[in-house]
Amino acid sequence: MPDTAHTEPNALPEELYDMSAEAQVGLGGKLGRMRQGFRGWRGRRPFWGGLLTLLGGIPIMYFPYANLTLGTMTIRMATTAGAGSLIIGVLLIVLGLTMWFQPQSRVFAGVAAILLALVSLVVSNFGGFVMGYLLSLIGGALGVSWVYEKPVRPARRAKVPAAREAADGPADDAPGAGPVDGTNGRHRAG
Repeated sequence: MPDTAHTEPNALPEELYDMSAEAQVGLGGKLGRMRQGFRGWRGRRPFWGGLLTLLGGIPIMYFPYANLTLGTMTIRMATTAGAGSLIIGVLLIVLGLTMWFQPQSRVFAGVAAILLALVSLVVSNFGGFVMGYLLSLIGGALGVSWVYEKPVRPARRAKVPAAREAADGPADDAPGAGPVDGTNGRHRAG
């Protein structure tokens, strides 16, 4: 057993004090798998469009019911369209979640988010003081424009040595190399 500076019975070994990258492998495995899983989930759906749409619904829904206090004075921002703002905000949040969990309906959700963002300019204090309007508009546009691309795998080529080609006999285009009817395996027009 190597000599250590600690002689106390409860002293920890020096390996536990090691903060190098090699010592942190146990933590990185599970966290790395979770991170890769989230990255894969995020890549198969319009994640940023859904997030911006969801975040855009919050100020549209919140500001008509908010009270702003300046010193001893309270300013209430309630309008006659408070219920309309609440409905628009909730619908934008639902559309953002729809983009996440139903990516096949992303075009519908994106167009609906854009339309609701435009309606919120009139109904909800200039679309949640333009913050909710811009977030929802950009999120809806990202949802409409997102396309899932399958990962491209490089095609494998079969390598045939030149000596083997020469030993196999005549090429496919040579006379007598094709089927009995003389079509060489190809269809002729006419």
